[in-house]
Amino acid sequence: MRLHYCHNAQDFRCLARKNLPSPIFHYLVGGSDDEWSLGNNASAFSRYELLPRALRDVSQIDLSTTILGRKMALPLLLSPTGASQILHHHKELAVARAAAAAGLMYSLSTVGSTSLEDVSAHTNGPKMFQLYVFKDRGLTKELIARAKAAGYDALCLTVDTVVGGNRERDLLTGMSLPPRFTPASLLSIIAHPKWLFNFRRSGGVSMPNIDDWVKASAESAGGGAAAFIDAQFDRKLTWDGAAWIAREWAKDGDKPFMIKGIISPDDAIRARDIGAKAVMISNHGGRQLDGVPAPIDMVAPMRDLVGDTLELIVDGGVRRGTDILKALALGADACSIGRPYLYGLAAGGEAGVARVLSIFRDEFERGMTLLGCNSVSQIGPEFVQRHAP
Repeated sequence: MRLHYCHNAQDFRCLARKNLPSPIFHYLVGGSDDEWSLGNNASAFSRYELLPRALRDVSQIDLSTTILGRKMALPLLLSPTGASQILHHHKELAVARAAAAAGLMYSLSTVGSTSLEDVSAHTNGPKMFQLYVFKDRGLTKELIARAKAAGYDALCLTVDTVVGGNRERDLLTGMSLPPRFTPASLLSIIAHPKWLFNFRRSGGVSMPNIDDWVKASAESAGGGAAAFIDAQFDRKLTWDGAAWIAREWAKDGDKPFMIKGIISPDDAIRARDIGAKAVMISNHGGRQLDGVPAPIDMVAPMRDLVGDTLELIVDGGVRRGTDILKALALGADACSIGRPYLYGLAAGGEAGVARVLSIFRDEFERGMTLLGCNSVSQIGPEFVQRHAP
């Protein structure tokens, strides 16, 4: 299968599976525990129906919107995802370039395999840096300062990873850091020589945003970055700590601050009150606590509580441009995708990501036209209803 035969996220998933060794693919697609939340994130969109309005002039369609202070070509962001290097040797730079070309915001993870400076130097599109808070506040302050110096447009604090989720697929395949591959996993890696060649040529997995700290830390001895991260995730992080992050980011500037990993409407209020301009309604793609609600199901109750005082971004289960329409009609300002663009990256590097984003744009534009809306601002609750069981 080639890229031009891929017409939706599922097609790219199939091509990614063909290109990747089994443990890498299962790391990409897997969730935690029984993977109920993973499946529910996507299937929850089918609980909502779109209600188009007929006989409207839709000869001119404006897909653009403003999110986090930046104008976007459509209400879609690219979520932060770690270690893209294991999917394609062009890693985060390929994704960032494709996002910039599409007029969309790219989010770089603290544990990405490209430095935040390199991403900034190679792309001119809107960019957000995603931050994990470590026990060592010196590291946290340094990352914030680097993101400011590199010209990032927003800071995103992830708050749902005080401990790693129970990802049983990775236990079965040995996809851990350091890896403990099974014989079947090793055979699958050998059976993908192109992937193996490019992975080795690229230098293997690295986390340049924190590498210097990992090398200097006794916690990482024998376990590398994984041991450092596990030891440094701060289980004592509270709203006071999040407020400190917001203040650090706000020093000498007024660029927006967002919190990712919010599911409870009450937590959205607290995020707003400490200075967040937006929250990403997210359960970490079903990779952390299993059994939590799908983000799309929390949009309406969250919007009812916060009114128009907070931007709401749906992260999780978005697989179609029409999913974005449903989220906006329920009260969201935008959606964010992770796995779909990673499927594109694994399928064909930058060209694969670009095609994924192009398909989302086409689906969203076609959906808006058929719905009877000329602009994003027109998409409201009158265009959606709950599906009757």
